Amino acid sequence: MAYPVVVTIGALAMCFAWAPFGDMELRGLLAALVLIILGYTGFRVGYALRGTGGVYAGMTARRIRQQFRLVSRSWLECTTDGRTLWVPVYFDPALLMLTRARVDIAGRAIHIDGFRVYPAGRSRDSEPVGRLVDNPSRPDPDAGELAATATRWRRRLLLDAQSAVVAPFVGLFWVYVAGGGTLAFVAVTVVAGTTVTWLNAVRGSDPS
Repeated sequence: MAYPVVVTIGALAMCFAWAPFGDMELRGLLAALVLIILGYTGFRVGYALRGTGGVYAGMTARRIRQQFRLVSRSWLECTTDGRTLWVPVYFDPALLMLTRARVDIAGRAIHIDGFRVYPAGRSRDSEPVGRLVDNPSRPDPDAGELAATATRWRRRLLLDAQSAVVAPFVGLFWVYVAGGGTLAFVAVTVVAGTTVTWLNAVRGSDPS
């Protein structure tokens, strides 16, 4: 959970950094973004710490990786009594070595194979959209090396920032609607790119 929280702090810092250089319209936009970022992050973190995502003790789970457009996420495929649920979870290197294991619930915390898993949203009873990649049925001997690569923050930021290609168009649209010239374009472009990166991180991206 450290990564999405740190990215949130970075997104807030970017909003505050540009505020002194903007006009009233731009400052209003930045203030609204700050409130949205704080509110949505608080909701996400609160749910991750207190929610179970619809999972309950006694289920068996395995990890799958979803690739949809430019975003990847980790999911737990949980089964019991012929019923299957898919639950999005925040990435943890231990997920790379997870084979099918039993789910345990301690208080409001989900534990699988000895480590805690944080839900990144509610469960669903249909497969996630996009391309799904299953974990190996046996522990991958290269999982440790892959985990070391996947957990590098620079790599995670670069992957989450892929969707920021739309940021210049947001900047152009803002200048067209509200004016402000080159400075406003640069400010809105940078903040939009940062916001998209934050959104991917706080929703639970998977860098593997």
